[in-house]
Amino acid sequence: MSYEASGKLHAIFDEQQVTEKFRKREFVLEIEDGNYLQYVKFQLTQDRCSLLNDFRKGDMIKVLFNLSGRETKMRDGSIAYFTNLGAWKIERLGSQAQSGASYHTSSTASVDATPPFDVDDDDIPF
Repeated sequence: MSYEASGKLHAIFDEQQVTEKFRKREFVLEIEDGNYLQYVKFQLTQDRCSLLNDFRKGDMIKVLFNLSGRETKMRDGSIAYFTNLGAWKIERLGSQAQSGASYHTSSTASVDATPPFDVDDDDIPF
């Protein structure tokens, strides 16, 4: 299932080469939630790391992402849970988007902007 969130681009981190075959790039979206601001970290992986190249801190964006989680047994025997918000598309919002500007440039043209699974899958476990 695919989700979306809109807000102001609060932070952009450098790309990290985690292993020989895996790289990621994280960013933080500032989302207004009533009286409080929420700072939500997203992750781009592999070829999608370049999706942030044409954005700057302060840009208003919409992020389309997948929610995933996993359970891991720690060395001490306890169980830990990890959640990931895996972004797969970023769109510019506001006056720049209305004038026809978008994130699609030569640096991102080769990135497949489709989610890594069927977004029409209504088989929700809850």
